[in-house]
Amino acid sequence: MTHHSSETTTPDLVDQTHLAIEAFFTALVDDHPAPDGLAARLRERYERLRADQRHLAEDESSRHNLAVSLAVLAAYRELSPDHPDEELLPLLERAFVEPLRAEMLAGVGAALDAAPDAFALMVEFSRQRERDYFGPAFTFSHPRDDDREHIAQVEHCFYHQVLEANGAGRLTPVLCAFDANWSDAVDPERHGFAFERPTTIGHGGPNCPFVFRRTTGREGPSEVTAP
Repeated sequence: MTHHSSETTTPDLVDQTHLAIEAFFTALVDDHPAPDGLAARLRERYERLRADQRHLAEDESSRHNLAVSLAVLAAYRELSPDHPDEELLPLLERAFVEPLRAEMLAGVGAALDAAPDAFALMVEFSRQRERDYFGPAFTFSHPRDDDREHIAQVEHCFYHQVLEANGAGRLTPVLCAFDANWSDAVDPERHGFAFERPTTIGHGGPNCPFVFRRTTGREGPSEVTAP
């Protein structure tokens, strides 16, 4: 969901989670026709959900991913009495994605532009994000992992688990959409690789395949890594 340095620490995760949630709530308040008291109601509902469901998180990464999931759930429950789903879900997605989009696109794009091998940099980012940001609450497989193509495939999504447990699995695509904030920075012509994610669990797929594939040069031996 977010771009972070190669040395992910607890303060990094705390700061990233706080930033994402605050930006989300602020965007919702700014977009609401009657915002009086909405910020306080969102935070109160969110904190109640966190207190009630803290048992779902078993490690540091899952605590932060739980928080993000519950922030989206809190917003949905607070706003759904006045908005049908066909109106509310796009609103939630915009509020969740757009506040940090420009900054993330610029940062990821600049890093890829400066890298001697943008594909290798993105693969390292993917591996580090899998290990440190998602953590063991998510399950990944790797149908292919070599110098031409890297597939990080989510087989179990903790976001979807949390939302499904709350009868709100339809909200998972809101979280899926955030990945465009870094993936849209990939320019195949400039960076020498392409990215695609043809489906997600949140959209009804069996898994979420994050596919990074070289588009130029650097032929090397193929090596398929078992999940």
